[in-house]
Parts: sequence; structure tokens; C-alpha cells
Amino acid sequence: MRVAAGLILASAMSVAMTGAAWSQTPAAKPAAATQAAPAATPAAAPPAAAPAAAPAATAAAPAGFVNPPPPKQAPQPARAVCNTQGALGVARTVEIDTTGGPGFGFEHFKELDFLRDKEVVLTFDDGPWPKNTPAVLKALADECTTGIFFSIGKHATYEPEILKQVYAAGHTIGTHTWSHANLNNKKLTEAQRKEEIEKGLSAVKWALGGISPSPFFRFPALQHPPEMVTYLGNRNTAIFSCDIDSFDFKASKPEKVVETVMKKLDSKGKGIILMHDFQKHTAEALPELLKRLKAGGYKVVAMRAKFPASTLPEYDQELMKDIKLPTVSSRPVNSVVTTVSE
Repeated sequence: MRVAAGLILASAMSVAMTGAAWSQTPAAKPAAATQAAPAATPAAAPPAAAPAAAPAATAAAPAGFVNPPPPKQAPQPARAVCNTQGALGVARTVEIDTTGGPGFGFEHFKELDFLRDKEVVLTFDDGPWPKNTPAVLKALADECTTGIFFSIGKHATYEPEILKQVYAAGHTIGTHTWSHANLNNKKLTEAQRKEEIEKGLSAVKWALGGISPSPFFRFPALQHPPEMVTYLGNRNTAIFSCDIDSFDFKASKPEKVVETVMKKLDSKGKGIILMHDFQKHTAEALPELLKRLKAGGYKVVAMRAKFPASTLPEYDQELMKDIKLPTVSSRPVNSVVTTVSE
């Protein structure tokens, strides 16, 4: 659902984008995938297509702005080896160099056509969420496949253990702002827009126990303010739109989710699919959707970042003021419990 309960500032304003930054068509959302497979390979260049510059950010960074280097951290756990005969799996894994803020998904970004015919990327927004996200994880595991999860910062602080499960299963984790605010809302200042982006990133890192997610970002409602596109480019963060929007937040039953995705996919032949692990119908629909993808000859592509995202210290500190941290003591047992008689 583009509208995550109580956290979304719904605003469906049209976005007037500058021609030099990126080409836009009506808003929509994306999707991604992975597999227990060999080492990542670089994204394939589009056949017969001339290379184009990344759509996001070519402008110089603001005066005094220092973009910290990517953090050094242990490799993410590998996807489990697939022992299920005939599973959908993952056809290939691509590594994304996010320098300069490349854009993916033809709803808004036309330059990087890296998917081959019959290839899809599965993406899920608005999690982590109880029951629904674990159900999505199970469906993906049953078919030995993978996705990109664009987490809302607040949701990550509510359910850090679920987000850790997403990471441990080998899926890619990106971010989706702190509170799912529509960053094209004219009432928001530039500082507030920046805070939504950065605090969301800091929250996801906190929920993962200090592990930085991928520098992959999706705007709520796919509303892209030009200045924030530039900002993300300066932060070396890839921006995701989509090719196929499931509109699962509008679906009255899981069958409708499957029908919508397959109809659009059969028409386009490939693409980044946008779904929401926040949505109950999506969790219910996913097992059948994955079977339909397999039956239709579609193959899942996993997208990995070349380097992790870097948070900014001021937003790491700001986050600590807003989240309700556990108050359980970390003192050793002998300093808490003393036997006074036996």
C-alpha cells in the first residue's frame, strides 16, 4: 500500500520535473529479486541501446556537504542453497554501482534498460510488518527466489527483528523515507524532505543492528521532487521507480493482485514489479504469482549494490530522540540477582 496506516501524508500531486534531470511518465512503483546463486555479475548493458548518463544528480554537492565513504562491514549472508526441484529461483544477479544516483524503472527513468526479455525484479514497499512480511519471506523461500525490500524507517523501528530476518535470508534492503511522507508535498521544507530520507536510512541501519542497507531508495507514491533527485545523486543513492505496479493496495482479494501483475507483465514482457509486503493480499497472492511467473517462462533477477549506504551522524543522533529504545538492563546477572538465603 502506498498509504501505510497512519504514517503517510497522502498527496497525489503531479511532479514537474526538469528535462535535464530525468524523463517522467505517470507515477507507479517497482520490484526486485535474488537467488542462491553464483557471485554477482555486472548488470548487462541494454542491447542496441546507447549508454545514457544517470538521471539523478549531476549538480555539485552543497557547500560544506561531505558525503561519507561507504562503511566497511561483513558480507551479507548468502541466500540459502535451493534444494527445491523446479523452483523459480534466480536467473542472474547484477551488481549496481550507485555513484551519481542512477534511476531504475521505466515509469520515470528511461536510461538504464538492463533487463532482458522475460526478466523481472521483485520489489516490496512499506515493511517490515507483522505476519505479512514473514509470509512474503516464506513464499520467496519456497520458490528459492528473492526481492528488494524498501523499508519505512518507522516500521523498521517497530519490527527490527523482522527486518533482520529479511537481511539474514539474503534479500536486498533499501529505504522508503522515515514516515512515508510524500516528498512532493509543498508544505514540506527542503530540510524536512532531507530529514525524511536520512532519518529513514538511519532507522533501517539501527534496526539491522548497525548494518547499513543498500543505497537503494524509492519515493513514496513515486513522487520525485527534482531537488531531492539531485540530493540522492550527490549521496550516491540509486532511485527506484517501477515498470509494473501491482496496485495491491487497491485489490479486494489476492487473485486481483495476480491478475493485475500478469496482465501488465505479459504486455510489457519484462520489468521491475512494485508490490507491498505491508499488504495482506500481497502476502496471500505471492505463492500463486510466483508459480505463474515460473509457468510463463519469467526469470527473476537479483539486484545488489556495489557498496552499502552511508548514514550521516547528525541523523543517527536525531533518530535516537524519536525511537523508544528498550529499557532492559544489560548488567551481568550476578550484579542484579543476589542469593541472600538458601
